[in-house]
Amino acid sequence: MIECSVPVGEKVEGETQVRRSALSPNKLVSTPAEGVNTLYDLLQYNVKNIGTKKACMAYRNIESIVEEEKEVTKVVNGREIKEKKTWKYFQLSDFIYLNYEEVSELTKSIGAGLYKLGLRKNSKVEIFSATGLNWMLVAHGMTIVTAYDTLGESGLTHSMNETEVTAIFTNADLLPTIKIVAGKVPSLKHVIYDGEPKGNILKELKESFQRIQFISLDELKDLGRKNSVDPNKPSAQDYCCIMYTSGSTGNPKGVLLTHANLVAAVAGVSKMLQHYLITLGSDDCLLAFLPLAHVLEFTVEHCCIFWGVTLGYGNIRTLTDASVRNCLGDIRAFKPTLLVGVPAVWESIRKGVLAKVNAGSPTLQKIFYAAFKTKGWLLRQGLPAGILDNVVFNKIKDQTGGRLKYALSGGAPVSPETQEFLTITVCPILQGYGLTETCGMCGIATPDNISYGTVGAPVPCLEVKLIDEPNANYLSTNKPCPQGEIWIRGNCIAEGYYKNEALTKETFTKDKWFQTGDIGEWRQNGSLAVIDRKKNLVKLSNGEYIALEKLESIYKSITYVSNICVYANSFQARPVALIVPLHDRILEFAKEKGLDNLDEEELYKNKEICTEVLNACTAQAKKANLKPAEMISAITLLTDEWTTQNGLLTASQKLKRKDIQEKYKEEIDRMYGIKK
Repeated sequence: MIECSVPVGEKVEGETQVRRSALSPNKLVSTPAEGVNTLYDLLQYNVKNIGTKKACMAYRNIESIVEEEKEVTKVVNGREIKEKKTWKYFQLSDFIYLNYEEVSELTKSIGAGLYKLGLRKNSKVEIFSATGLNWMLVAHGMTIVTAYDTLGESGLTHSMNETEVTAIFTNADLLPTIKIVAGKVPSLKHVIYDGEPKGNILKELKESFQRIQFISLDELKDLGRKNSVDPNKPSAQDYCCIMYTSGSTGNPKGVLLTHANLVAAVAGVSKMLQHYLITLGSDDCLLAFLPLAHVLEFTVEHCCIFWGVTLGYGNIRTLTDASVRNCLGDIRAFKPTLLVGVPAVWESIRKGVLAKVNAGSPTLQKIFYAAFKTKGWLLRQGLPAGILDNVVFNKIKDQTGGRLKYALSGGAPVSPETQEFLTITVCPILQGYGLTETCGMCGIATPDNISYGTVGAPVPCLEVKLIDEPNANYLSTNKPCPQGEIWIRGNCIAEGYYKNEALTKETFTKDKWFQTGDIGEWRQNGSLAVIDRKKNLVKLSNGEYIALEKLESIYKSITYVSNICVYANSFQARPVALIVPLHDRILEFAKEKGLDNLDEEELYKNKEICTEVLNACTAQAKKANLKPAEMISAITLLTDEWTTQNGLLTASQKLKRKDIQEKYKEEIDRMYGIKK
């Protein structure tokens, strides 16, 4: 058994011993290489070592938008109705590559352009844009303030005013949002946009806000080239980023991250993966499509810059071949060897694979499941399984480009079932754990120590301890696994929250421990498992506590489920669930039962279908060895989608639990038999 972490120091009553990575028990790492102390140094490290020998970043241009008219059949009141709809698809160029020297020159041009506009060392640039090459280039030009491109008007205005930004970088298609907020931000002097503005929006903005300069990113680069200045290099303690969390309640909060914090995170991950990094070759690359305003993506991309791994920028809308025309989707076009995703991505891939397998002949299904079981056994024994890949799994691997070596999952727990399924059929899925306040890096399950359901060892730039949560019986003295709230301290930990001293004091202790609010447990090999959030622990009427996020992770693996919100309160003995169904799977069952003449709303209210989904929940609960109190007693199938746009998901795809519960209060009351 590999020892993931080791205890250091003395045990204090009410908490576990502090644990550190077994790779660096005596000292927390702070820099990945001598002289690398800032993000500027990080890029320049490989400008010097790699230069023009390899691509640093790659991107695609939209060549055209293809419109296709399709006839869609809907069932309304038991009758089929046909209607025509127009679908839009993108035709994209091949990937265009930039080497390290070219990327460095572009960042210098942008920095010089910002300087010419009047911005100085203490100025801040808001980035309100989709993930892409130019997002990262602007981030290396000045201290940035991040905002998800899905952030609403009030959240964007709040982040801009709180930080008193001088300039904002955005996409042309987000200029209508800028038109709404610009008049509410007195400090704003410059709007820098990428892409071609549609209609008269640019003219309207210039007429409405004459105090603000509107300039394209290409114009800014040209301005910088014509007015070149030596880079004003940051120090390690300068802020590189004020990162606003999307938050599930209230205004977003700005997390203060220094260059030293981000560099320490890169150092910690590099130390942890050192045995695997030496196997990386000149063709290794990562497809980047998660929001760069999410700290996980921001940190991983900087790791790749340091490692010499090419970053290829894709888009969630063009990842697969189905969403493009006359070209390959981003995954198959770029053929990444590394990938980062959130649980929703992995669940979608798993359910897509299962749907294709189950649509095959009984013989093919038997071959697949026999190979799946055999490869799982071989992996557990540490034995090679390449022959099964060649015969059975390579067609599945081709859907992700055919070259994936490893994938990292973060943002929320991925279910052990999904992690194991994709590890066997595609590539090892490494579960990570982190928060914005820790630069996204707290623990990673390394390829040689994948333990489904854990987040591996603490990264070597930080240390972890668990603090008793006695009300829920999560105690450091619990056997065999000590439990408690996860506290973290180290070089990658944020300084606090921007202009929010009260919350900073509440969350960060005087001796620099960050109180995560997450509940964890130490496994016997020193790996950490995250059980739930403190605020998501609910005490039931029988006195038992249940962990909502843990249950959602388990129930989300059901093939009928696209998304799920488990609800419980202290006056009831068991939880209930609101479910956004996977429509194709529901329709498949409906056809088997002769119910496919029903429209969507009738389908989701049908007693036989609801019973089938509830039975699937019960079967999944038993498979996961859940207690009776953790088993769902009733469900409601919803016709609504949950999205960031309708305010029911955060930008990182987490549930906005309070908003969901308020929207569906009647449905929750009905499941509990509460009459008004």
